[in-house]
Amino acid sequence: MARTFKQPAIPRLASQAALRLLASLAVILFAAPAWAADPPGTTAPSGDEARRESLTAIDKALTDPVSGTWFIALQENSFRISPGIGHGERWSSDLLFEIAMPVAINPDWNLITRPFIDLSHSQPHPQPDNPMDIERTTAFSDITLVQLVAPSKQLAGNWLLGLGPTWIFPSGVSTWTTSGKWQVGPAAVLGYLSEKWILGAFFQNWTSFGGSGPRATNSMSLQPIAAYFFPYGWSIGYSGNILANWKTSATNAYTVPIGVQVSKVFKFGALPAVKLSLAGQWMPVHPANFGQVWGVQLLVQAVRPRLLKGYLSDPASLQFRWEK
Repeated sequence: MARTFKQPAIPRLASQAALRLLASLAVILFAAPAWAADPPGTTAPSGDEARRESLTAIDKALTDPVSGTWFIALQENSFRISPGIGHGERWSSDLLFEIAMPVAINPDWNLITRPFIDLSHSQPHPQPDNPMDIERTTAFSDITLVQLVAPSKQLAGNWLLGLGPTWIFPSGVSTWTTSGKWQVGPAAVLGYLSEKWILGAFFQNWTSFGGSGPRATNSMSLQPIAAYFFPYGWSIGYSGNILANWKTSATNAYTVPIGVQVSKVFKFGALPAVKLSLAGQWMPVHPANFGQVWGVQLLVQAVRPRLLKGYLSDPASLQFRWEK
């Protein structure tokens, strides 16, 4: 159930975010048993050079949006937003849970399914009885589901290619954390992965087609993908999503961030590989009303088992991991 309350003090909000981040890390680490990890690079290295290459390979696989690696992830986002003239900046935060589940259609093509579940969204908003006063609602938000058909590495080489639909389901439980609209649109990935770097983009656009929400929606997210890979699982790259709302005025339509992300892949004994990423962004272009001004993010990804093996085009070959 949603809860509404006055804007909290910054120390209280910061402490809550810290607790959520620690809980996220604990869930990622202990929800992924050692036997669950799949290649690349999840077996014990035979030497320092092997360890260095193994950690870098995992980093690449978790950065590549169309790789064949299964993983689970938790991402804590905290944004400083501007409610508009006459109001000071406020905090907006959310906790996202993500699963990447690539399955082979045949030897040349993969189906990649990635749900993004907004477990907790904390949104400042005008008080209904007095729009000049700002309140806050924290509640479960909408679910996004991306499905991409992508060529295998044997077919595409170093090129990153993917195309398919993206959905938004109005699962939010508060007026302030959901649009109330069923939405669908195209999703596409285009990029290139070399030995030392990755460069590409992940595009999504959603248009409403039903639901009880008061207004039709049409919005876009464009995620630039750029990173340089260092030895032992270190990497540095761009962070941020370019956002557009095609249904509003030009002063409130666009969010353009400039950000940087630092990542490191770790191996904790018998546990599977875990990638930690810390990012920060500044938005020189943002909506005048409740637009994101700057933000920080923590992302925790853990390699998971390939639950389903075989080919979808050959049902007889399909096998779940727990089957002999």
